[in-house]
Amino acid sequence: MTGTCRLSDEGQSGLIAVGTARRWASGQVLIREFEATDHVLLITDGQVKISSAAPSGREVLLAIRGPGDLLGETAAIDGQVRSATVTALTAVEAVTLTAVEFLRFINTTPTVAVELLRMVVGRLRESSRRRLEGGAYDVSTRTALLLIDLALSYGREIDGRITVKMRQADLADAAGASREAVAKALRVFRDAGALRTTRGRFEILRMDVLREYTESAG
Repeated sequence: MTGTCRLSDEGQSGLIAVGTARRWASGQVLIREFEATDHVLLITDGQVKISSAAPSGREVLLAIRGPGDLLGETAAIDGQVRSATVTALTAVEAVTLTAVEFLRFINTTPTVAVELLRMVVGRLRESSRRRLEGGAYDVSTRTALLLIDLALSYGREIDGRITVKMRQADLADAAGASREAVAKALRVFRDAGALRTTRGRFEILRMDVLREYTESAG
């Protein structure tokens, strides 16, 4: 669910040099589904969730993204409306570029164009993996996999503990499960000494214990 395929430091520096820095508070919408906007965002700090509205009206969480991840590039390239909504999970800082600025940069920087292609392929693989996990694993295993993924991608390590900022409700959406089922899984992890939970964040104490839950299911 996280962004494992990001632009290189060189690619990010190039975009930052030609873009405009902006900030959003937690809960603010950066991009709205079906809007006819074409700007591109490079996240430099914080985390966002990417979601889409199902026919039933329910919000479906598609991915979590953070520093180094590029957002909105599809609309800038094909000129279509936005395919998903991007909402700040924490305070977010990002660099914005118009479609013209973004495409000009890509056209004059072939190495970044190749990185973009790899990023798209990586996200397709990520989507396929998540669909497999949703059908093959129980809630506890999916929750453990998500916590590990989030910790490795966006967690901040202090004294051997890794902190991930996220609400329990958003974790449940990402796991494709009810809040009650995810709360039960988290309770099991806490009792095993793998996790500590506080409002709006998870503190992973024993990554090896979380991995044991995923390995036993595989």
